[in-house]
Amino acid sequence: MIDFNLLISCARRMENEACSEVWFLLSEVGDENPAVERTDVSGLIIAKTSLDPFQAVQKLRDLLMRSPEEFRYTLKIVPIELTVPTRIERIEEAVRMLSEKIDINETFRVTVEKRHSQISTREIIEAAAKYVNRKVNLEKPDKIVLIEVVGRVTGVSVIKPNDILSIVKEKAKLG
Repeated sequence: MIDFNLLISCARRMENEACSEVWFLLSEVGDENPAVERTDVSGLIIAKTSLDPFQAVQKLRDLLMRSPEEFRYTLKIVPIELTVPTRIERIEEAVRMLSEKIDINETFRVTVEKRHSQISTREIIEAAAKYVNRKVNLEKPDKIVLIEVVGRVTGVSVIKPNDILSIVKEKAKLG
């Protein structure tokens, strides 16, 4: 699958269990036919949901608050807005398209998570940042330009810091 809109981390060697779990969880929150599969990266799976990926993450967060025991293998869920081939010019194009989501008075940072790629992180950050004419804040940005490189495919999103669902952190809040 090269057109995913959720990137999910799980414990290594638990990818099959996590795939089944995420498929079930997405079904629980209203996706009638989610697609979930393993990647070549240990501890990383991808999903294509018919739901808006940000709404899917929020619905999964709500489900986690009601039924934390349903989340046994899934560790983190990240919404992905665009997927492109892992080439600098395609990543630049995706960032240019999404950069308008950052208001003129908002700060941002670029975060790169890179797996199975020879492209340098610095090269990706420089290519992405040149299309965002906003103030940088590395510590507490209003928005994050998130670039998730998974081998030959890269997911790009402009997110708020709380748009990522960290299962461990959320469960800790529950006590």
